[in-house]
Amino acid sequence: MPRGRSATYDDQRELILAQAAQLFARSGYPATSMNQVAEACGLSKATLYHYYKDKSSLLISIAETHVSKLAALVAEEEASTHTDEQRLRRFIYRIVEEYAGAQDAHRVLTDDVRFLEEADRERVLDKEREVVAGFARAVSAIRPGAPSDELAKPLTMLLFGMINWMFTWMKPNGRLDHTAIAPIVADLFLGGIGAVKSPDYAAIEAAKAAMATAATAAAAAAQAVTE
Repeated sequence: MPRGRSATYDDQRELILAQAAQLFARSGYPATSMNQVAEACGLSKATLYHYYKDKSSLLISIAETHVSKLAALVAEEEASTHTDEQRLRRFIYRIVEEYAGAQDAHRVLTDDVRFLEEADRERVLDKEREVVAGFARAVSAIRPGAPSDELAKPLTMLLFGMINWMFTWMKPNGRLDHTAIAPIVADLFLGGIGAVKSPDYAAIEAAKAAMATAATAAAAAAQAVTE
């Protein structure tokens, strides 16, 4: 009976993807070599090839993993029982939060997918189209007076225009982080500039602390189960 892959194998693959995404984001896909990826991971080149057969397979995995998470997020929210406005707000909040933890992968998805072979590129772009279509449906739902709503997709692309390029101007450790900016984006998109409120930084920090505590408790519980 064949053995399944170990958790260590999967963890190593994730580490390799994270390091490769960082290198691609900083130096560009064409300028990054497999030698550099191996060195960043503390692996020999032969060991790296055990996990990924070539640089293209790294790019495919980074892009597909990132966009698949976004598509899953959209599917979850579409299946929820929130009101139309709540759903769109949650779309915005969750996409922005996802970008916060995957800025390198997002930059790779934005800049480097063009280097993929056509079939691989189209597969990634199809997933991106799923995400855009989900957002467009959410936008259309809060515009009941527009039956065919030919503006749903253009409005969605304007929304993504706000979200997708945050990494070009946001300070990595600035006070106005992704958690603080998400409600600003939602308020601006849904209500215009007059609806935008200053962030409640105290509440944001309290929420982050609560989430960190919950994550630590969950990790401890998971560890206890495996011991």
